[in-house]
Amino acid sequence: MALPKLKDIKWVTTDCYGTLIDWEKGIVEACKKEAVKDGFSFEEGPFLERFFEVEAEIMAGSYELYAEVLRRTIVKVAGEQGWEIEPSRAQFLPNSVAYWLPFREANAAMDRLGKKYEIGIISNIDDKLLGISRRHLRTELDLVVTAQQVRSYKPDPVHFKEAARRIGGKKGWLHIASGYSTDIAPLLKMNVGQPPRRETGRAQSAQRDGQKPPRSSKKTRRRLNRRRTSSTAFSSVHGATPAAAAGFAP
Repeated sequence: MALPKLKDIKWVTTDCYGTLIDWEKGIVEACKKEAVKDGFSFEEGPFLERFFEVEAEIMAGSYELYAEVLRRTIVKVAGEQGWEIEPSRAQFLPNSVAYWLPFREANAAMDRLGKKYEIGIISNIDDKLLGISRRHLRTELDLVVTAQQVRSYKPDPVHFKEAARRIGGKKGWLHIASGYSTDIAPLLKMNVGQPPRRETGRAQSAQRDGQKPPRSSKKTRRRLNRRRTSSTAFSSVHGATPAAAAGFAP
């Protein structure tokens, strides 16, 4: 769906991890710190790739708190790579959420949005862990929808349906996120407004028409779903600066 008319926007929601919080960096730093105790090391790229694959598989099963998802994920991924972690030791990863920091521009962008619109976060997280992350996010929120509240994980659309219920419908609602499969795809089906994204070629055409990116852009899809860069999480990844996406002057 195209960006709603700026005068009609009343609500702006955002994903949290990978959009506001640099979770890739947080996960890698926590795992490296723990691995060095065992004299183990790993390549960041393949490690994260497998980490998010396993995490998605676990999320697709019966609902569990995200803290348990993190514990199960690291135990399996580490074991596959020859780093054996006892389940009782895996708590280091949920504990590390306290040290996952926002992207550089996230707080300033949210502050600008909050001056003009009702603001919310819709996230695949526990209430407790999000509360910990919110210590790093200074903007007051008008809406919070978590996986724990709806007992499900995106891309199941129940997060967004619950958000729509609470804000009184889809009209005047804009959602900002970096994940195609978790956020963009289900919202396209729900016809909820999103900022334009900077895509090129066939991937651009497919996204504009509300379709998944073509098979040849599999790596691009993975990058959109998972890749986070500290200086562009809220701008280049979304295809618009927060100001342009939400109607602010530079």
